[in-house]
Amino acid sequence: MNSNFTIRVEEPRDFRTVENLTRDSFWNVYHPGCTEHYVLRCYRSNPDFIPQLSLVMEKDGQIIGHVMFSKAELSIEADGKPTGKKLPIWTFGPISIHPDFKRQGYGLKLLKYALEKAKALGIGFICMEGNINFYRHAGFDLASKLHIHYHCEPKDSEVPYFLAQELIPGYLNGIEATYTPPKGYFVAEENPEDFAKYEAEFPYKEKLVLPGQLG
Repeated sequence: MNSNFTIRVEEPRDFRTVENLTRDSFWNVYHPGCTEHYVLRCYRSNPDFIPQLSLVMEKDGQIIGHVMFSKAELSIEADGKPTGKKLPIWTFGPISIHPDFKRQGYGLKLLKYALEKAKALGIGFICMEGNINFYRHAGFDLASKLHIHYHCEPKDSEVPYFLAQELIPGYLNGIEATYTPPKGYFVAEENPEDFAKYEAEFPYKEKLVLPGQLG
């Protein structure tokens, strides 16, 4: 991979370009069409959004990648029952790479850079949903190994797509907890009419049902 790329904080002039990039990156990947570009659009005015970790990757003057992070929290448990206590954590996504540059190592380089920035900001723990075959290269492992449960799965299950990483060793301090994704990620489902209006602003793309989609 040619290494002549730069990574910087997203600026307002980048917004539409990045939304187009996100749409192109996720279109028909997990579902027919996608909603990730709308999630990103709405997150920028969400208090959970972390602007200094909304990063774009440029190559030869073109934005080819982007990643965003969100504040989140864990619900701490004791003896398998909620304590009412919360621990601030973080998650990330969408992370997008232009289709012409996928599977060339750019996504991993962008993510590793972003995680270093996150650690420098004092972000101690990150969990997310993704493919461990990719994300293990950035230091992620199954969250169940750290006794962190996913909200809609049995507590004794090893959830293969629910991943986590302690950026600051000891941040969890041995707790047991449950993670629920922030509400910001469900904005398209909660506001279907607004999403439809937003999607209509973009060039037409055909929605396809493809093998490997989640449904």
